[in-house]
Amino acid sequence: MKILLILILWVLLLVLCWPIAIIALILWPVVWLLSIPFRIVGTIMEAFLALVKSILFLPARLLGYRENK
Repeated sequence: MKILLILILWVLLLVLCWPIAIIALILWPVVWLLSIPFRIVGTIMEAFLALVKSILFLPARLLGYRENK
C-alpha cells in the first residue's frame, strides 16, 4: 500500500511539474546510498542500548522479576 501511495504521488508530481519528478527519480538512489551509514549507526546504537538495558536489569531478573508483555 505504501508503494502504491508513493507511485501515485510521483505520478501527480510528474503531471504537475515533470522536471522535478525526473530529478527526484534520478536522485533517489543517491539519497538511498547516502542513508546507508546512518541506518547502520542506528542499528548499532539500538543494539548497544539493548545491551545496556539488559545489563542494568540483570539484578532484577536474577531476583525473579519478569516483565509482563
